[in-house]
Amino acid sequence: MNKTIIKPAHSAPAVGPYNHAVRVGDLLFCAGQIPLDPATGQLVTGDIKAQTERVLQNVKAILDDQELTFANVVKSTVFLTNLADFAGMNEVYAKFFTADFPARSTVQVAALPKGAIVEIEVIAHFGISDVDMP
Repeated sequence: MNKTIIKPAHSAPAVGPYNHAVRVGDLLFCAGQIPLDPATGQLVTGDIKAQTERVLQNVKAILDDQELTFANVVKSTVFLTNLADFAGMNEVYAKFFTADFPARSTVQVAALPKGAIVEIEVIAHFGISDVDMP
């Protein structure tokens, strides 16, 4: 199985020695995204809702680059510097994942790069067309 490095044209540059995403087979592993403005590479300031919106727009840019949608996401991990922000993050998150919610973990961390208050990583699958419900 080949490993393909993904560097979307419409994404902010990586802030370290990593790639935005890596495709292996039918899986796309996306690096954690923080609220960086792709035009400036600078952190978007604001509350948890503003930062979550930017983070998920950054995730969307990676998915769009690979001709995927949020419906292809099978797992997400949310990192918050304060779990008290969970409700605000969740409100914005629900606008992007509208029906076929992926499995998700949410954890509180001591700090995130560049002083962000939220980071989200996802794993997407290329072969998803419809969701089977029990």
